[in-house]
Amino acid sequence: MLQRTLTIQNKLGLHARPSALLSKTAALFKSSITLTENQRSVDAKSILGLMTMALPCGTELTVTVDGPDEASAMESIVELFEDRFGEEE
Repeated sequence: MLQRTLTIQNKLGLHARPSALLSKTAALFKSSITLTENQRSVDAKSILGLMTMALPCGTELTVTVDGPDEASAMESIVELFEDRFGEEE
């Protein structure tokens, strides 16, 4: 199991487009991927779950990945966050 704390850096936070991109990326892996913020956890493969968290810019959350392809899954998730989900700001 891998865990890492990440910060949402894009200006609009985790809105519809980044949520869709995150859930689509998470679905590519067999590992379970969970996002946790203030004791609220959600399956990263669930776009509805991600959107209901309503995470604004600056939010720190813990990403937990557990499974056979956890290293590559974590790498892909970290890249999304570091690239601000492809948004300019």
